[in-house]
Amino acid sequence: MQFLFLITGLAFVFIIGWLVSNDRKHIKYRKMAVMFILQLIISFLCLKTSGGVSTMAAISNFFSWLMVQAAGGVNFVFGGLVIQKGASVFFLNVLMPIVFISALVGILNYLKILPFIIKWTGFILNKLAGMGELESYFAVSTAILGQPEVFLTIKDIIPKLDEKRLYTICASAMSAVSAAVLASYMQLVPGKFVVTAVFLNILSALIVSCIVNPYDVSAEDISINNIETGIEKEPFFQVVGNYIQDGFKLAVTVAAMLIGFVALITFLNNTFALIFHISFTNFLGYIFAPIAYLMGVPAADITKVGGLMATKILTNEFVALGELNKIAATLSPKANAIISSYLVSFANFSVIGIITGSIRSISQKSGTLVSKFSMKLLLGATLASILTGTIVGLYF
Repeated sequence: MQFLFLITGLAFVFIIGWLVSNDRKHIKYRKMAVMFILQLIISFLCLKTSGGVSTMAAISNFFSWLMVQAAGGVNFVFGGLVIQKGASVFFLNVLMPIVFISALVGILNYLKILPFIIKWTGFILNKLAGMGELESYFAVSTAILGQPEVFLTIKDIIPKLDEKRLYTICASAMSAVSAAVLASYMQLVPGKFVVTAVFLNILSALIVSCIVNPYDVSAEDISINNIETGIEKEPFFQVVGNYIQDGFKLAVTVAAMLIGFVALITFLNNTFALIFHISFTNFLGYIFAPIAYLMGVPAADITKVGGLMATKILTNEFVALGELNKIAATLSPKANAIISSYLVSFANFSVIGIITGSIRSISQKSGTLVSKFSMKLLLGATLASILTGTIVGLYF
């Protein structure tokens, strides 16, 4: 039965991608097959082998340990606040640790550790799948650095890219998440799903691009040797300080969006309940329920999972993860696995503005091109999340 839903989920992704494809005659089936096989291998190793399960547990424990270290700084600044006993303050416990994780990312970037990993992982991915050095490098780097910082690593190249290559790199950026927020996600859903989704999303975005946006890479492809994979030479403490400030801005931005979006969802739920006798979230759940079913979500859970899928697209992944955290105990293990993996990406309406603005700040012309395909970009990134969730569901 698991394989049947794998087929239905894959078929849904392919059919929707085919309908909106820029060039249906030249869809890159071989590249898709190679990357799909890699996804099956990665997901099996992560979720079904003793070594993989132990590794996922170790990674989760490591991020949990990092959250404890981050609490040192948070408690020093906010320790004087009187919190009701047993209460959990989302901003302090989940968002503020982003500041510390961001500082670590800055240190690893300064020491050239992250650039080395990104560069050669992208090199290996290109050799296996043949997606192009730029596309492979960027798909890996965006899963670590996040946005808008990741666009700065190729700022000299972006003005030279045509519309098709711009779509691929932007789809990768929207389908990934940054390392700075992984620990916060793991406070809301099991770490094994977060880590597995990060790996799978790198390939899912490229697979969907092979359908929606196929093209051939020329022999004169951009070499990763010409890409600035590090950061500009600045004093160490200035670099760390900049990353700390960026982490704090990110945490505050997420907090502001959560306040606004959660309040908006509450307003819509109450309004719909008053007028239509059904909450807005449940209404969206019925719309997305068929997609959840095709992904392999048990019939009893499809409405709840569909509501979370819609919530993520309309708001952001933090809102949806927070809602999932509240109802996870009422969902089956399979539904939890699928929706947890689906939610680990930046595919939502608000990120369209972030990506478009980031590109436009580098090149006005390129930013205009991205604006033209922004809705197709969101669709492609959502299909990538559906693909990731479907593959994870195969093992539960």
